[in-house]
Amino acid sequence: METKFIFVTGGVVSSLGKGIISASIGKLLQARGYKVTIQKFDPYINIDPGTLNPYEHGECYVTFDGMETDLDLGHYERFTGIHTTRHNSITTGRIYKTVIDRERHGDYLGKTIQVVPHITDEIKRCMLREDEKDEQLDFVITEVGGTIGDIESAPFMEAIRQLRWQLGRNAVCVHLTYVPYLKAAEELKTKPTQHSVKELQSMGIQPDILVLRTERHLDDALRMKVASFCNVDLECVVQSEDMPSIYEVPVSMQRQGLDAAILRKIGIPVGETPAMQRWHDFLDKQRHATREEHIGLVGKYNLQDAYKSIRESLNLAGIYNDVKVKLHFINSEEITRENVAERLDGMAGIVICPGFGQRGIEGKIIAAEYGRTHDIPTFGICLGMQMMVIEFARNVLGYADANSSEMDATTPHNVIDMMEEQKNITQMGGTMRLGAYDCELAKGSRVWEAYGGTTLVKERHRHRYEFNDRYQAEYESNGMKCVGFNPDSHLVEIVEMPSLRWYIGTQFHPEYSSTVLHPHPLFMSFVKACIDGTAQA
Repeated sequence: METKFIFVTGGVVSSLGKGIISASIGKLLQARGYKVTIQKFDPYINIDPGTLNPYEHGECYVTFDGMETDLDLGHYERFTGIHTTRHNSITTGRIYKTVIDRERHGDYLGKTIQVVPHITDEIKRCMLREDEKDEQLDFVITEVGGTIGDIESAPFMEAIRQLRWQLGRNAVCVHLTYVPYLKAAEELKTKPTQHSVKELQSMGIQPDILVLRTERHLDDALRMKVASFCNVDLECVVQSEDMPSIYEVPVSMQRQGLDAAILRKIGIPVGETPAMQRWHDFLDKQRHATREEHIGLVGKYNLQDAYKSIRESLNLAGIYNDVKVKLHFINSEEITRENVAERLDGMAGIVICPGFGQRGIEGKIIAAEYGRTHDIPTFGICLGMQMMVIEFARNVLGYADANSSEMDATTPHNVIDMMEEQKNITQMGGTMRLGAYDCELAKGSRVWEAYGGTTLVKERHRHRYEFNDRYQAEYESNGMKCVGFNPDSHLVEIVEMPSLRWYIGTQFHPEYSSTVLHPHPLFMSFVKACIDGTAQA
């Protein structure tokens, strides 16, 4: 089958959930047996989100091949189980850099370089995934960030307009808009949607399908009104109501025939509606998981999206353990020795969150000590693992001045340090260990058991500093075991304390590998330990 292309755009306001709709479309087409991929085009000029403030952009998601990307790629992977790569995340910055590099190289033979056709041609080349010619894909879903009418997104819209003509019936445009409810008038208003579609039409793009984001149910009369004013078939106007969980969205979209409408527009026989039994089984477990388990997230970003993949991984693990995980953000900047017991009171488990920089690390160290000395299940991820290592050095090994050379370059006990080959690299991000690396697990360790007795796993990284293996023997003889190693560099990837119920730190980010149908084994094991601890209390 010739590859088909679906373009997902948004109007009225941002944060309507284009990523969830794109992921849902991918899941529904996948359930019909099609091979899909989903890509995100972001209009900002940064090369990637790696240096963006989490308060502005949420978490930075890392692909298997080491690309720092938008958090929506996490939704794509969690819903569909696909492995995204650097080709699934494109920014304006990358587009312009590629074109400018080619111009400097002389590839354009002295021509004047312009937005049209040079920038739009490069956007089209990426949308068509021409660098990935070996892929055998049935559908490529392309989400465009931002909102219709933004200056930054204009070249992307022009590229989509051209592709719609070039591809004919092999392309479909799905437009997501907002239908607000005015409480004073007690009415749902369609005018913002009409204006958004009009704006899209003014760019030469007629949407094939409209997804109406709403907090209230839309009746058929309102949908008919939108269809009439926007030149869209009634069956192609679907609503995206608020759901108890984002994982209900694919089922809602399937019930309204979104995937069937896409297939009809493209000219593919619709066939039977897939049962999606495993997805429904998961939703049943979610609905019946009502007993709450309280887990503290110790970090410095008080924002839902800052630790998005960790939150979702814990929620998924809770559902599969038949509990509802209730997450409590605990600001590490505010934790002191005097208040740590109060701040962590009632927590069945503690996650020491990842991050960069000095801010809030002393609070993380105090929280790690509290978890260790009170035998509370504690999970340290990346910087969180490093704080567990520093805490142990200070309070067990007796090195009161132990630190990471990231935080204190002069510390005599740099139990966390940068690898020698990285120290002379100056480019931002150049010193990072990014993407998936092998990790060998020690047989008989708790993580070995959590992974089901396998000895080799592959996990994703995003960090500069490492456990200083000069101290390994001291740690091991005092009760903190190094139980995961990179087989090539022998870098320490996992530490654990076998004497405690569950006290584990990973240098990698397991949250990037957790999906709806395959929750990550470490999160599963951690949540189970939290449940067992609550039962014993």
